[in-house]
Amino acid sequence: MRQEADHIDKVMRAVESRSDAARSPVAASWRRSMEHHGLDTARGKVPHVVEARELARRRDELGEFLAMAMPKLDQLFALVGASGCGVLLTDATGIVLDLRCADADAEIFRDWGLRPGADWSEAHEGTNGIGTCLAERRRVTIHRDDHFLARNTVLSCMDAPIFGADGHILAALDVSSARVNETEGFNRLLSAAVSQYAQTIENLHFRATFPDARIILADPDGADATALLAVDDNDLVIGATRSARRVFGLESVGPLKLRPSVDLFGRGDGPTGFEKAERAAVVRALVRADGNVSQAARVLGIGRATLYRQMHKFGIER
Repeated sequence: MRQEADHIDKVMRAVESRSDAARSPVAASWRRSMEHHGLDTARGKVPHVVEARELARRRDELGEFLAMAMPKLDQLFALVGASGCGVLLTDATGIVLDLRCADADAEIFRDWGLRPGADWSEAHEGTNGIGTCLAERRRVTIHRDDHFLARNTVLSCMDAPIFGADGHILAALDVSSARVNETEGFNRLLSAAVSQYAQTIENLHFRATFPDARIILADPDGADATALLAVDDNDLVIGATRSARRVFGLESVGPLKLRPSVDLFGRGDGPTGFEKAERAAVVRALVRADGNVSQAARVLGIGRATLYRQMHKFGIER
């Protein structure tokens, strides 16, 4: 009880201090929890759980996404399950859609409200891994006393958001543990794994959203493996991951304005506009015809002499 009282005092002091909220993201979240959401850090009840019908509806809405994400949840749990951790996937509102945990830990997770259907939004549970990750749209680790509610300070939660192809948050991936021997150093390793798997799921979903498009890694150095562009047959960009939207200054959310992919990469050398398109068409036809000018001309629907003029115009060798 003394530890709980100390935590409540700590939260209250941070909320009352304007400077703490400005310096610390955790303190800023505590303040949101109390002042914006009207929560009491001493509240003892477990998270609200939606009805089975509502949970089924939410899962159906993300049916294809869940089917694609499940194998990755299994893989992540295979890495962390033996250490007493559970793997959770939520929707964009913080409702837990799926859970992986060891049978020996199932009762502990249920007691702490880590179960399908539970609402772990910041509005309901205050500062916590899932809710704060979704509220701040970034990867977070909420370790024990970082939680707003005193009852949740036994937990360590590592979370990363998963963004949809439209730039909006689609889900959150969470690894949680209530083991007393959990260290912050170990949590950093877990956080890195969560982030990696969240990015993998996000990339898989993006590729599935544009099954007929050419997918381009937008970062040529490979530093950001989530910066992907979807390009159609006309070399128009029809999709971009959140990272790619940020890299190229595209619309942050929603549909993209159509634009040629070469415009994004700044390739301004050589012919431009229709000339560049014409040259590319001639080169493709010649390559497909193994350099046979007559065959390439037939494919292009022009005469042999016209094709020779085009080749001369663009400096194309046979």
